[in-house]
Amino acid sequence: MEINTATTSTQISSSSSGSSGISSDFETFLKMLTVQMQNQDPLNPVDSSEYAVQLATFSSVEQQVLTNDLLQAMTSQISTSGLAQYANWIGMEALVDAPVYYDGDPVQLSLSPDNLADDIWISVKNADGLEVDRRQAALGQSDFTWSGANIQNGTASQGLYSFSVESYATGDLIETSPAMAYQRVTEARSGQSETMLVLTNGQEVSSTSVFALRTTD
Repeated sequence: MEINTATTSTQISSSSSGSSGISSDFETFLKMLTVQMQNQDPLNPVDSSEYAVQLATFSSVEQQVLTNDLLQAMTSQISTSGLAQYANWIGMEALVDAPVYYDGDPVQLSLSPDNLADDIWISVKNADGLEVDRRQAALGQSDFTWSGANIQNGTASQGLYSFSVESYATGDLIETSPAMAYQRVTEARSGQSETMLVLTNGQEVSSTSVFALRTTD
């Protein structure tokens, strides 16, 4: 079971280093300001209000940086908290619309053809987008098993394949929908805006693209 929190740790570390950097810069700024005051022309001294403006400007920048660091740390904590809820998904099988790695074993597909269809076909395409097989499915059939056979009645080579359901009515194509398959989840990662799930074949899919979950046998 693996949850990737490297990004969060890096962000928190960056926040700490940013705060210490601001502190160091402020000390340097004060030293420079002191030297400036010591070496000013006594016959034409700098107006004290100018020093006040410099201090106020630096203080404003400092507060903005610290605020940004705080917001970044809070975002990281929220992200980690959201990531933890997917811990139980690791090791389970998720029904997703994503290519499936064919390793020689039959691929079990879940179908959702159009209700008005009077003819249903399953299209199988390889990683290059070329159709390698085409099989007819029975009306009302919600599950389909692809054996790995290709159009030439040979056996498809191992690799990634995508599946789609073509629904026809009176000979016309009325809908093309994905034929989904259950794939095991091996890892959950924190993405920029959502949690990503890593599947057995190394693919990453959004957690929001999961239609169903089941335990493995």
